[in-house]
Amino acid sequence: MLSPAITRSLIDHYAADTVAARAAAAADCLRVLTGREKEVAAEVGRGQSNAEITRLLYMSEATVKAHISRVLSKLNATNRVQVAIMMRDAGLT
Repeated sequence: MLSPAITRSLIDHYAADTVAARAAAAADCLRVLTGREKEVAAEVGRGQSNAEITRLLYMSEATVKAHISRVLSKLNATNRVQVAIMMRDAGLT
């Protein structure tokens, strides 16, 4: 049986490694996005709707939809939640 101090140390070490690995993997995946796609993806990560993104980034809704479609495709994501998680992991939300 491990002491509580050792258990806490192991958990902290594992959690730090996992967070760092997820952040590195997310940053690596996001390299395929253009700057504007990253902006749109960041707003998706913040939970913004298409209409809200149009107002925040000064683009038409059709353009927002096109960017989101390309983001989903480039990241091999099937939905906005996966994009949001990746943006959070990368520290961009």
